[in-house]
Amino acid sequence: MAPRTAAILPVKRFSSAKQRLEDALSPGARRALTEAMVSDVLRALRHAGSVNEVVVVTAEPVVQALARGDGARVVDEPVEAGQSGAAALGIAALDEGVERVLLVPGDCPALDPAELDALLDRPAAAGGEVVVVPDRHGTGTNALVLAPPTAIRPAFGPGSRERHERLAAEAGMACEVREPGTLLLDVDTGEDLDALRAALAAGHGQAGHTRGLLGRLAR
Repeated sequence: MAPRTAAILPVKRFSSAKQRLEDALSPGARRALTEAMVSDVLRALRHAGSVNEVVVVTAEPVVQALARGDGARVVDEPVEAGQSGAAALGIAALDEGVERVLLVPGDCPALDPAELDALLDRPAAAGGEVVVVPDRHGTGTNALVLAPPTAIRPAFGPGSRERHERLAAEAGMACEVREPGTLLLDVDTGEDLDALRAALAAGHGQAGHTRGLLGRLAR
């Protein structure tokens, strides 16, 4: 039987999100894209049978409203401390009954609930485990599965795939790298956005809100 799992979704304030897209999109378009992507990730998490609850860590009022409207729990982040800090804040707020956590970003709008279930629908390894989902470049980390939730302290950022594998080894945890295709497509740069557009055009992933927005921006 799969352990009880919470998904934690850290989201920056819109004013500080997606700065690396400034050459590709206007500030208004970046804000709209961020909101659309978060909406799509929330929808995917809601439709994944392996996710028992969703926790959104954010100081952004629009995202807080979206999360509550989607049935997610909101943890306020009064001072933004980056993805790792937000993830740790979400883990600290979990109920005692949560046995496993999925740390997932808000900028993977193509996320497929079936791929997510394939990633999570299994018992945790005896003694605990860490599952690392890298970014499409293979060096960063797009998602982490931690069983128990305190298996390691999240350490996102450049080179984090190798860092998370090392932390798991140091903690004596089983560690596996998995690559569900739609979870590799995060959006930080113009090249990432082009890769997402190509994947969506090829029919990979759902991303209804993001598809609609990108279609409007292209007109």
